[in-house]
This record gives sequence, structure tokens and C-alpha cells, in this order.
Amino acid sequence: MTILALIPAYNESLRVAAVVEGARLHLPVLVVDDGSRDDTADQARAAGATVLIQTPNQGKGAALQAGFRWALTEGYEAVVTLDADGQHNPAEIPKFLQAYNTLHADLVIGQRNFSQMPPVRRLANWLGGLGYSWAVGQAIPDNQSGYRLLSRRLLTTLLAQNFERGFEYEVEMITMCVRRGFVLAWAPIETIYAGETSHINPLVHTRNFLRLLWRTRQAK
Repeated sequence: MTILALIPAYNESLRVAAVVEGARLHLPVLVVDDGSRDDTADQARAAGATVLIQTPNQGKGAALQAGFRWALTEGYEAVVTLDADGQHNPAEIPKFLQAYNTLHADLVIGQRNFSQMPPVRRLANWLGGLGYSWAVGQAIPDNQSGYRLLSRRLLTTLLAQNFERGFEYEVEMITMCVRRGFVLAWAPIETIYAGETSHINPLVHTRNFLRLLWRTRQAK
């Protein structure tokens, strides 16, 4: 197919192979190893993925950008992004492909059920959703989900801008989609939490997210 599954990964040697194998049932897979200190890259290759390695660790946003550039160079028309830690079920990839094909969407975001999250994450996602919806000027039910599909048009637009290099990059994607009048769609996905280690620094992430909200609101 001309759609690529892109998996950014950092120290996920125990989980990445299963994610790659599941995704390969639907799409070719690229893993961007973001400076892992374990054998994430080897595990991904053994599972059948093409692997890019960036060193040192530069953040999820930078890993996604590297994958986007590779996908555009290789001629892919869209990219499905999912995490390497098992929180995104690869069996749900067809939901994104269906939304892309039927709605001609530029950005399809996997919408989670917040009630199925641990209490702290549920509150953080709920508050973040309220704040971001206010900033962007329309209801955005889940701005933090990393399970999403991006069209070639959106990928090209994103790479032409100078954006965040961390987790906030995924929020910037939505802002760009809305600002350009591109088609935004949603796909309900399973909410999975199984004790995965978060790579997010809560204080830094909160500070950067608040700064992003203010900048987004000011540009509205």
C-alpha cells in the first residue's frame, strides 16, 4: 500500500516487536529509534520493520519529523503513527484507513475513552482537552492521542514549519490542520494502560503545553 505505519520508539525493546508485527498485517512499517540505549532497533528489524536511528535522543516530535521526511521521500500518500509501548492496538489501523478513504481526511485522530484511564491521567487529559479546545476555538475531544493518520498534504505543510520537537508536536499538528481548513476526523480506539513507563516529564510537559495553549490562542 502507499500508506506507511510509523512507530517512534525510545527504549522499547520489550514491546516494539509485537507492535511491529501487528502493524505489518496492515501496512509496511518504519520505526524511528530515538537514541535508545537498548536493542530497540534490533528488535524492530527482526520483526520486519525498516529502521531509522537518530542520535542522541531528540524527542518524539523530532522522531516523527524524521519519519515524515522519509515517508515523503519514499512516495507515501499518508502515514499512520502509533506508539511502540503497546498502548495502541495495531488491529485498529483499518479504522484510520476507512476514515481516510471515506472522508478524505487529512488528520484522523484515535479518540480514547477517558473514563477507562487511571484517575491522574484522566484528569490531565480532561483539563488539557478543555484548555486546548478553548485555545483553538473548537471542540477537540482528545488532543494527546498519538494514534493518528496524516495525509501527504498535512505532512508537507508540517515539515515546512518550525515546530516543537517533543510531545507537544502532536498538538501542533491539530492546530495546523484546523488553521489551514484541512479535514479533521476521529476514530474511536481502545484505551490501553498496562503499567507502561511514561517518557514525559510532567513539569516540563505542563509548562510547554501551557505555553503552546497561549501561543495558539494568541494566533487565533
